[in-house]
Amino acid sequence: MKAVQFGSHGDRDVIEYGEFPDPEPDRGEVVVDVKAGALNHLDIWTRRGLPGVDLEMPHIPGSDAAGVVEAVGEGVTRFEPGDRVAVSAGVSCGECEFCRHGEESLCPSFHIIGEHVRGVHAEKATVPSENLVPVPSGVDWEVAGSASLVFQTAWRMLQTRADIEAGEKVLVLGASGGVGHAAVQIADHAGCEVFATASSEEKLSHAEACGADHVIDYEANDFAEEIAELTGRRGVDVVVDHVGEATYPNSLKSMAKGGRLVTCGATTGPNPDAGLNRIFWNQLSVIGSTMATPGEVDDVLELVWDGTFEPAVRETLPMSEAARAHEMIENREGFGKVVIKPDSEL
Repeated sequence: MKAVQFGSHGDRDVIEYGEFPDPEPDRGEVVVDVKAGALNHLDIWTRRGLPGVDLEMPHIPGSDAAGVVEAVGEGVTRFEPGDRVAVSAGVSCGECEFCRHGEESLCPSFHIIGEHVRGVHAEKATVPSENLVPVPSGVDWEVAGSASLVFQTAWRMLQTRADIEAGEKVLVLGASGGVGHAAVQIADHAGCEVFATASSEEKLSHAEACGADHVIDYEANDFAEEIAELTGRRGVDVVVDHVGEATYPNSLKSMAKGGRLVTCGATTGPNPDAGLNRIFWNQLSVIGSTMATPGEVDDVLELVWDGTFEPAVRETLPMSEAARAHEMIENREGFGKVVIKPDSEL
């Protein structure tokens, strides 16, 4: 088979699309004939190298993909060859105290397909059967292959960790990215008043189309000042911040007393000024969130499959142009997801 791969960490020039041994399923595993996958910022960080993550080289990146079951390993009963499936990338042990209580993303051995082990940006991929979700026949491969990671992440952030309620004010930073555009849709669906930031008129228009009630160009305006003006200096109840150092101080300034900031990452750096004085005086909560539980994945993907939520696909490229796909993510080009397909599927 052919696979996107790299033999060492580095810039985009380490990416190749070449031959790789065909996978064989071990017990509990499924081989998927991949029809489409999508990139996430995680793929960029993995390629560059993450502290403490020692990958087997060459590494196949990719946490998002969908396709058709080609073969199943011993003990697999949920799927059979020919089934349409999507990958859910978070892997847990199923036995620890957290897994037993339905909090699989807190599992001490929790890891992510494509980040810690070989991923799914290839013609074929081997995936634990527990990490596959059925895909109805009417769902396009581009949708099925691009929805899982960002929608499960945004769903857990808002529905479980921040516990949003109808009528609350929710600020989504970076609304043009994968998690951001999913969060806008989820908050709007929950009946919240949604504020969204992005960096161009085109991206702001897309955010409005996803359900944002107010949009802010963060390059032209101080978003904390804009939030103060739009809310009568009250602030918002919830901030979705996956940007980190560059936005965190203004995120705290944007929050109403008793507000919640929920974060799933820090693309601009993980060590901002803590702002403890503002946190304790205004009784703010800063909440971490990682991926989702299997039940949360099922809940949100059902809403994708029925069309309630929609991953915005900005472009579809062949896997042989994976380096270009990485470039689009790094340069923040356009709105939504970059999808890649095996060259044989185009």
